Amino acid sequence: MPTLNRSFGFFRSAFDAFVAAREREAAAYVNGALLMLDDETLTKNGYNRRDLQRRPSKHAGL
Repeated sequence: MPTLNRSFGFFRSAFDAFVAAREREAAAYVNGALLMLDDETLTKNGYNRRDLQRRPSKHAGL
């Protein structure tokens, strides 16, 4: 049965890597959308434009 556990570990690791990559992509998308807001709205919601600009972002395309 060690082979079964090893293959499960491989698929689990691959799935975890896939999920982590999608989480990074989603965070970059949200960051891009937040950067489209004005400074007053960002501040009102607890964000700082300078901090957001340091993070990776994708254009939200809205």
